[in-house]
Amino acid sequence: MFKFVKGYMETIDGVATYPMISLLIFFVFFILLFWWVFTASKTYIKEVSELPFEEDNQQNLEL
Repeated sequence: MFKFVKGYMETIDGVATYPMISLLIFFVFFILLFWWVFTASKTYIKEVSELPFEEDNQQNLEL
């Protein structure tokens, strides 16, 4: 199976650029994610982290 895929991929012109593009997309995504994490406000992070607990409390009050 791998020999078939390898042989097929060798016939495609410029196939070596696809792994580089995917690595670049992966790298840029995680750089942006780290930037967002470090620049996000602490109040927003605290508010979002407490959302699951608020939902449980509301369900308990309705019962």
